[in-house]
Amino acid sequence: MTTVGQYYLEDLAVGMMADYERAVTEDMIESFADVSGDYNPLHLDEDYAQTTMFKGRIAHGILSASFISKVFGTIMPGKGSVYISQNLRFLAPVRIGDTVVTSVEVTDINIEKKRVSFKSRCRVDRTVVVDGDALIFVPTRARAAA
Repeated sequence: MTTVGQYYLEDLAVGMMADYERAVTEDMIESFADVSGDYNPLHLDEDYAQTTMFKGRIAHGILSASFISKVFGTIMPGKGSVYISQNLRFLAPVRIGDTVVTSVEVTDINIEKKRVSFKSRCRVDRTVVVDGDALIFVPTRARAAA
């Protein structure tokens, strides 16, 4: 069973950060294509991908962005948190074998609405590949106890 972290709204403070690291594999890209239905040959056909500006296969941008969801759902804030919105900019390609380091940082907390704003970013080495921000509903201790 996968361990899921838990931060309640009261536990969070502006500046808090969480990270996750994951290597992208060919199987992962193929599975993502099956789940999403996105069979763009840029992701799956090396011969085709060689003819593009990327000069080879790249991972689906949303595959890398899904690591952000992993952080929110299982690390910080974790259990009970719900995505409200996510803005993303895809800045560079991710390739098979790349290790994506995903970081989120608390940028604002709205106690009344139980919403927390985060900066979200994915990097490969020092290159930012996905950059964005998110708004997450975070449960309170009182709500969890009820």
